[in-house]
Amino acid sequence: MSCLASLSDYGLRAVGVGERLLPKADISLCEQFVLIGSGLIWNIYFGVLAVALGFGFSILLALGRASQQGLVRRLCGGFIFLFRGSPLFIQFFFAYEAFVLLPKIGVELDFGLFVLSAETRWLTKAWAGALLVLFCNTSAYTAEIFYGALKAVPSGDMEAARAYGMTGWQRFRHIIFPSMLRLAWPAYTNEVIFLFHATTLVFFSGFPAWRQSGDALYYASYFADKTFNPFIPYPIVAFYFILLTLLIIGLFGLAGRWLNRHLPQAVRPRYRFRLNLLR
Repeated sequence: MSCLASLSDYGLRAVGVGERLLPKADISLCEQFVLIGSGLIWNIYFGVLAVALGFGFSILLALGRASQQGLVRRLCGGFIFLFRGSPLFIQFFFAYEAFVLLPKIGVELDFGLFVLSAETRWLTKAWAGALLVLFCNTSAYTAEIFYGALKAVPSGDMEAARAYGMTGWQRFRHIIFPSMLRLAWPAYTNEVIFLFHATTLVFFSGFPAWRQSGDALYYASYFADKTFNPFIPYPIVAFYFILLTLLIIGLFGLAGRWLNRHLPQAVRPRYRFRLNLLR
């Protein structure tokens, strides 16, 4: 089978388009590249949605942890501690077992005049349940990053804003939030890279792959079992994730330069990727 035929048959197999049956004999290098790349669609899906949804929630958590209200501060701090203190691998298994143990008909909420039934079976699917775990995990880590940046906002800027007559919302919008993002951006970039790498744990968790439509590591494991040679499929997975990491560094580097656009050119932080060949 040619590489073009492999791309046509298996390029979108991970999302249910193309051949249903996986190759079982005479597996070519092209088929491995194409199918593992197809599975990478799910890793990108988990990473992009978890980062997009977790970004806003992590800001609320960081503000809640810095709140003067004791109850809000403890609740946000407890959430952050729970998901930062426990291994992500355990979170996957615990969440899946919890979702399975929920009643199959859903959770019934009795409001007296009417009963509302919430369907829960969809949470046992990887596209929803695993995404929820990744969302909570990255929200906790990102909130801790933003909380540290929030505390590092120069007090002189806040005093100047008060002297200028800015309201609380104006201070947050024009002073606190931009400064927090600028200070936290390098560490947040590392967290995003880690999250995309962590999406490979979905394969090892209890969330099943439907119709053999798994992520990149699922197909790599399949090829390693069929060919008895793990030194081809797993490096292919690493190759794809290296490319994905370079893409993240590039995009977040552009965003970081935009956040620091008000600084002089000489003092702007530079986001560059270098191969450290000489020391």
